[in-house]
Amino acid sequence: MASNEEPPQPTSLPPYSEMIMAAIEALNEKNGSNKSAISKYMESTYGELPPSHSSLLAAHLVRMKESGELIMVKNNYMRPGPDVPPKRGRGRPPKPKAPLAPGAAPPTPRPRGRPPKPKDPLAAAVAKAASGLPRPRGRPPKKARPAVSSAAPAAAGAASSPAGVKRGRGRPPKGLKYVHLE
Repeated sequence: MASNEEPPQPTSLPPYSEMIMAAIEALNEKNGSNKSAISKYMESTYGELPPSHSSLLAAHLVRMKESGELIMVKNNYMRPGPDVPPKRGRGRPPKPKAPLAPGAAPPTPRPRGRPPKPKDPLAAAVAKAASGLPRPRGRPPKKARPAVSSAAPAAAGAASSPAGVKRGRGRPPKGLKYVHLE
């Protein structure tokens, strides 16, 4: 049995919400009826109530107050008047929907989430062609960079390392600093 279900009531008892409304109407107090008065009326009228009557009554009173079936004034519960607007839920009210033209199909809702990235047709074709081939073991080889020709501009040659000497990866050791000579 789930924790939010009510325990089975005897079949002779009406639902708690109906018993609460009947008690408030029968007591007919000007300022509303408090919880203990409603409970005493229910015990005297319906006799045998479940052992968890007080917690069931409290839970139903709270639920009916939140839904707008009852209003609470100074710890007394009463029925809302006919001029009271119905209580709406939390959050922003929904936008009014425009009426559909006759014969028009209802619009399809936008899908949730981020739209997918556009597919590259060339990459898709390469992936499809390579899908049947077994993959070689290990790390794939590095792609070869195009060789720098000797006709490169002088500014680029001055900024880079001397020709033919490959610089290591990462930060150079502390002892080897580059000194700018004037």
